[in-house]
Amino acid sequence: MSLAQGDEAVQATNDDAANCKRSAVHLGYWSDPYLSYFVRGPIVKKAPEINRGYFARTYGVYKLVLNALNTLGEIDGSLEPASVQLINLGCGFDTLYWRLNEERNKFSNRVKIKAFVDVDFPSTTLKKVHYVKNTKELLSGIANEDGDIVRSQSELHAFDYHIIGLDLRDVTQLETKLASCGIRYDVPTIFVSECVLVYLESKSSESLLSWLSQKFNTAVFINYEQINMTDNFANVMLKNLVLRGCHLSGVDHCKTIESQVNRFVETGWTGAYGWTMNEVYAAIPTSEIHRIERIEMLDEQELLRQLFDHYCITVAYKGYWKIPRPYISKLTHLLLESFLIGEF
Repeated sequence: MSLAQGDEAVQATNDDAANCKRSAVHLGYWSDPYLSYFVRGPIVKKAPEINRGYFARTYGVYKLVLNALNTLGEIDGSLEPASVQLINLGCGFDTLYWRLNEERNKFSNRVKIKAFVDVDFPSTTLKKVHYVKNTKELLSGIANEDGDIVRSQSELHAFDYHIIGLDLRDVTQLETKLASCGIRYDVPTIFVSECVLVYLESKSSESLLSWLSQKFNTAVFINYEQINMTDNFANVMLKNLVLRGCHLSGVDHCKTIESQVNRFVETGWTGAYGWTMNEVYAAIPTSEIHRIERIEMLDEQELLRQLFDHYCITVAYKGYWKIPRPYISKLTHLLLESFLIGEF
């Protein structure tokens, strides 16, 4: 599929996000020893509200992934650890695989990640593959005992970790490449997407979500994205993005929590729940908030509140209706208190 107008600018947002995360990590908002292998050069210090925003985003998504892993592990009921797949859509330079691999003690020993797949445009995965294959610390994290790693310029296949390059608007190509990673539709799967669907035309994102809900028997979709994109604050955000050549083609789904939830329900997902980042931030343990708020002064509290009010995390689920009733409440309500407890 040929690149649509603005695709290059959208791909460039990966570099911006990675640099923002690096700024926050450098100051101590959270620990990520792997990020520096993907983001080279001088550290560009970001404004305090940006650092806190990326902290809340990273904290929320990571805790939701951990909770989904633990919950899926409890459901299985067999003596062997439950197999789970994780697919990171629009992964960019995200280091989630290595962080989970290092912190396996944070999720149940009753669950095993059978396959982890990073997906993005080939131009982005080309860079990611380059950094992985030339960094021993990253390579050692993906190699098993036989050390068998197959790679091309923009793709990589290891024991349980894969990088594939494609355009998410091409569902046929996605199906083919997921098959090359050994992805199975009968294995519970966690999807992660951070500011990805909003760059797809509504028909394309709906087609993608419909295909996923039809193919995968049991799945969780964790989506971080814009919300409340109809007020003056949102208009300024949109104008700034347009100046950078980025058009939010899927912004129609980003009006309210209800519109975010409905996009999943209307594409075949069993249900979904969503929270603004103000709600996520309020649910993070007080001790953790006190720790990060001591890192740097924030003069514009109102600006942070407005920023948090224009982003949300939505969690959709598929197939849980087949699970015995004692698990229904835990799985479908996905209360923030159950997700965001503990050290980061």
